[in-house]
Amino acid sequence: MTETNGTPLHDLVQSWEEIQDEYDFWAPDGEHDRTVLDCAARLAADPGAGDAYVWVLGLTMMAPCTNRSGVGSRAEAEAALRAADAAQRVRPCDHDTHPYESHEGHHADAALPDLLLRIADERAEWYEQDHTRETWRCPRNVAGFARIALDILRPGEVDDVPPRLSLQDREDIEALEALLELYPKAGTDVADEIASQGGYLYHAEPAERPGRLQVVRAVSWHAVSGMIQDRSVLDRLISGVEKVLPDLAAATCDHAQHPKLSDHSTNAAELGIVLSSPAGRRLYERNPGHYGDGAPLEQLVCPAFMADVARQTLTELRAGRDKLFSPRDTSHLDAEYLRADGLLDIEKITDRLRNVSWNERYADELGLWAARRYDRLGRSEDLGQGLERVRRVRERAVLLLTAHQAMTISYPAPPYAVARDILAIMRTAAAAPRPERCAHTDAHPPLDAGDFRDGMPHFYAPDEFPPAGGAHSVQAWTCARFAGTVAEKCVGALENLYGQDDEDDW
Repeated sequence: MTETNGTPLHDLVQSWEEIQDEYDFWAPDGEHDRTVLDCAARLAADPGAGDAYVWVLGLTMMAPCTNRSGVGSRAEAEAALRAADAAQRVRPCDHDTHPYESHEGHHADAALPDLLLRIADERAEWYEQDHTRETWRCPRNVAGFARIALDILRPGEVDDVPPRLSLQDREDIEALEALLELYPKAGTDVADEIASQGGYLYHAEPAERPGRLQVVRAVSWHAVSGMIQDRSVLDRLISGVEKVLPDLAAATCDHAQHPKLSDHSTNAAELGIVLSSPAGRRLYERNPGHYGDGAPLEQLVCPAFMADVARQTLTELRAGRDKLFSPRDTSHLDAEYLRADGLLDIEKITDRLRNVSWNERYADELGLWAARRYDRLGRSEDLGQGLERVRRVRERAVLLLTAHQAMTISYPAPPYAVARDILAIMRTAAAAPRPERCAHTDAHPPLDAGDFRDGMPHFYAPDEFPPAGGAHSVQAWTCARFAGTVAEKCVGALENLYGQDDEDDW
């Protein structure tokens, strides 16, 4: 067969293949929609015909797009496929196996355009070793592919064809993989995408819970990393785990061991989505070695095992939420950053303000401790007299710079609890009265390089540390206009960082 109703088969297959390749971009109308309707109409005209395989395979190729199409083309395609299944499966057959029985997933669909042309053309080279052209044309095989196409259109309604992930599940895996690898797809709302996993778990049916719990486990590492700046995201994940844990908590089992779950977030997320649907679980059973350590499904979804996973995930999420959003105690840092004589350990502080990766672990707590101490010293009614007053004035200047610089090296961003408290202090500092002109003639210390760190030890303790290069005057370091500029820069960096509902706290 090289023509169908006067249309070259090659042209038909080419148009179907274009739709097959473009389903990510296809709008549910237009020329492509008419192509589906045309194919469905030709099949519906004679669903039991010998050439029905052409239209069935065509609809199979286009099924992912049809899944997104208008109601008309989808309904017409489903009706034609059901009619072909009913008409073809009752016809006689003496084959032991058929191609549809081993046709697994969308990767195998990619070969259908070339195969269809070769099935129809007796002169074309036949390279398919497992099945002949005759077997591909067999009515039972045609009926099988009609059910495969229906399974793509109506995931879960057909159970006697090879399992495959739904289009939605595959898209979810791709979206989470891109997000967790820190390259989210265009248009992805990262916070909403992660938070939604908690909602899916909260509303999941019992059979879906192990998979949905695995997805929450996978995204929880990203959620507590500091890259998520909205507390409600963690609240929704925690709520989902809290909802299912009571039903799992009393579970027991007689398994000698349970699987070792992947600690790679993208692999863990994929496994979770696979386990979240009947087709995915059947797919796992057919090829468990493709996922993790290949443990039997019953061990992987064991309620007792899932209870342990839920408890561990809940513990990590709660700890992460507290770290990111709960008030922090910094009193213990006095021993870290004050010397025995009560003076700042200026060498340690300036060293930890270097913008290098290993200082990121200190930045948040150092910045918060410095801001709080700066604020506390400023609230003191008596700054002392003579040398004591000079020391405190210099210390406040150092603490303000320390808080600002620590926020610049915080990675990926200061946690909400840290940023909230520092922002409040910096706003007060930025609003403090300042003269119209500076009283000193030299420039302020720079804030965008390491120069101020080199000069800060000498400024704070000139008797202990010699000047480094062109030292700035004490008046420049302690200038009220300089302090206001530093505070304003810090406010500008922090105030748009978080979008919280509680405006009074922010």
